[in-house]
Amino acid sequence: MSFKKENKLQEVLQILVEVAMGRQPAQLVVRNANLVNVHTCEIQPGTDIAVSEGRIALVGDAGHTIGPETTVVDAGGMYLVPGFLDGHIHVESSMVSVTEFARSVLPCGTTAIFMDPHEIANVLGLEGVRLMHEEGRIVPLRVFTTVPSCVPAAPGMEDAGAAIGPADVREALSWDGVVGLGEMMNYPGVITGDPSTHAIIKETLKAGKVVTGHFAMAAGGKELAAYRAAGCTSCHESVTKEDALAKLRSGMYTMLREGSAWHDIKATIRAITEEGIDSTYAILCSDDTHPETILQRGHLNHVIGRAIQEGMNPIRAVQMATINTARYFRCDHELGSIAPGKYADFSLLSDLAEVKVEKVFIAGQQVAAGGKLLVPLPKKTYPAFARQSVRLKRRLTEDDFAVPVPKTDSPVTVRVIEIKEAQVVTQEKLCKMIPHNGYLLQDTERDMAKIAVFERHKGTGSYAVGFVTGFGFTSGAVASTVAHDSHNLLVVGTNDQDMAFAGNVLADCGGGMVAVADGKVLALVELPLAGLMSYQPVEAVAKAVAGLADVWKTLGCTLVSPFMTMALLSLPVIPALRLTNRGLVDVNSFSFVDLIVDAD
Repeated sequence: MSFKKENKLQEVLQILVEVAMGRQPAQLVVRNANLVNVHTCEIQPGTDIAVSEGRIALVGDAGHTIGPETTVVDAGGMYLVPGFLDGHIHVESSMVSVTEFARSVLPCGTTAIFMDPHEIANVLGLEGVRLMHEEGRIVPLRVFTTVPSCVPAAPGMEDAGAAIGPADVREALSWDGVVGLGEMMNYPGVITGDPSTHAIIKETLKAGKVVTGHFAMAAGGKELAAYRAAGCTSCHESVTKEDALAKLRSGMYTMLREGSAWHDIKATIRAITEEGIDSTYAILCSDDTHPETILQRGHLNHVIGRAIQEGMNPIRAVQMATINTARYFRCDHELGSIAPGKYADFSLLSDLAEVKVEKVFIAGQQVAAGGKLLVPLPKKTYPAFARQSVRLKRRLTEDDFAVPVPKTDSPVTVRVIEIKEAQVVTQEKLCKMIPHNGYLLQDTERDMAKIAVFERHKGTGSYAVGFVTGFGFTSGAVASTVAHDSHNLLVVGTNDQDMAFAGNVLADCGGGMVAVADGKVLALVELPLAGLMSYQPVEAVAKAVAGLADVWKTLGCTLVSPFMTMALLSLPVIPALRLTNRGLVDVNSFSFVDLIVDAD
């Protein structure tokens, strides 16, 4: 079955006119629907739509457009809504390829995404972005790309697999389907006038495309004004009502986020429900959605549902995931509502308040029903360099994890990364440790594990070792090549032998996440695409991740959702203490600090 999701309006407008006037039969007619009109924020009962050439020809009474070959779908009073548009998402966080991501979210009513592939960009650079972008062009899901803006996230503090500068951004902005700049995380660089940061923004503005934002400071005041004045016109980092309200009032499109790790809608939606302000500049997005979340809760249908649960009018909630998103990305002439001339991307819902999706159409072709995909997806094979991205200088040994001290028997004070359940930030904890034969060792009784980060992109051999507390591990080791944002090889463990073994397992399989004990693999999630994603369906990956979570518990981990906590331990842009391949970083001062503070 061939699937064509794009017909330029100029190529088919005459046909649409003929269909609307009844001089030519429609290819598809949906009858007797409750149309959710996001233009006027109303429900129009008993409405039909006529579709030809992948576009809507008529909305109203379509009886005169039905011919002998017309496919007629009786909606039976179901709600006809535009296809849902995710305004900010990192597909890599789903741990599956773009193709498998499409397979999992299309039945949820998501018909288009605006992805920021900055995870693969940190591993494979602009070529990795191109690979995901091109894959998105061949799946039924409409995949738009924003160019990663901050690669690496913290220059000088870590070693990523690549760097993206103004010239790279200029090139990528010329690709068909690239709609803007990915989240500008370097808000300090924007505010302080960093030349490279401003050059990247200027390239985007010259191309006439949007600069999506990431303003993680408390909103308001001169800093937000400066950030907005620099052309950053959206932000998904609001976590309070006050943050969201300040950004909305500044004229920013404010993306209210509900993903796997970030559950912000409960607080942020109050900016609208309690203040009664206009919701035109509010957008719903998922940001990061793990495989088990998609399977258990859905995708944008779940996000819209959460907004409704928190008091949002259902039609306005739909607007925030359709027409508002399309307007922001300047594609509302094609997407975001059900209107003549636009692409025929829509869903039929049996329950609007519960966002229960029954049937999904893209370009007038039914692609999903009852939670199942109905159309075949193309096979996409990534080149060898993308599947062999774990490049260590040599195999790891237990000696790589040794932490020598200047004095062999006196206590020393050590900076330890302290984590807390469900908190992104870490704390610096000063702990007294007693050396053993001149080395500092893990101490499970004090919940003191070692953490190590190895550069894994170019085989430089650069690495650093430290200590972390809060996981609760009593045995074994875990390792991951999902380690934001540079995605180096991250290892946490209770003994050096298992730590070396875990790292070597991931090097051999091309990346992923693993848990080991006593030299044996207990659970493995293979992610061979850049060490971030799998070719397998989301169901298989979710099962593997669930198995890994169970093993983490047997190793003593007490955290409910530990994977993202671990993956952020090497991200040197979130306070307070992080470890990269270059060393221990005090994020508050943005400087390297010594592991050992003093020796008695």
